[in-house]
Amino acid sequence: MSMEVNEGMTNLLSHMKEDYHRWSMLGRTVHSNTEDFIRETEIRERMEEEYNTGLGYEVHTKYIKVVSDKHGSCSVCAFVVNTENDKKFRFGDILKPAGWRGPTRNFARGNILENDFRGVQWTGC
Repeated sequence: MSMEVNEGMTNLLSHMKEDYHRWSMLGRTVHSNTEDFIRETEIRERMEEEYNTGLGYEVHTKYIKVVSDKHGSCSVCAFVVNTENDKKFRFGDILKPAGWRGPTRNFARGNILENDFRGVQWTGC
């Protein structure tokens, strides 16, 4: 895998982690006592660490599969085109998963080489 693709994948995962952090902060509530606040903060931080640790990718010939592993349950978040020979998509395009084995091929949700993550959230595409 080239340095450019490796950097793009790192940026994609960072974007997803940052989006998870933003999302988790939306659920904050005002607590009447400090103990509840501390407990909620610890839970949120633990969940964020679990998400960050479980996020990764597998490189295959046609696609790079972005996966999220939570408590041993693995799911696909996105696919990234890993070939120059695709008839419809450009190298580095981000695609929504249709299932475990392949993406939907309707339109790209962004491109890792252009740092375009417009259609990507922490849950995937």
